[in-house]
Amino acid sequence: MKHFVVEINYTVPAEQLGDVTNQHRAFLQGGYDRGWLLCSGPRAPRTGGIVVTRAPSLEELQSFFNNDPYNLKGMATYNFIEFQPVKYNPLLESWVNE
Repeated sequence: MKHFVVEINYTVPAEQLGDVTNQHRAFLQGGYDRGWLLCSGPRAPRTGGIVVTRAPSLEELQSFFNNDPYNLKGMATYNFIEFQPVKYNPLLESWVNE
């Protein structure tokens, strides 16, 4: 598995996201269910979000996020940053090395 930080950048003010945020969070649950997502949440200030994730490839991760309601409604863009975890809390051992 490859590891990534996904930076989500809103293309509209956060106040305009409305119920799409709930749809987005429900969508992310599918990534958690697959074992791809470690954590996610809005940035402060709320101009987007951050997701710490892993996936078999960048292409598969991009394909997954193509179905994000924020993307489907043109409310966000995405930046995928691949990294290689070399130090981590022992609690993450199985997630990092699986």
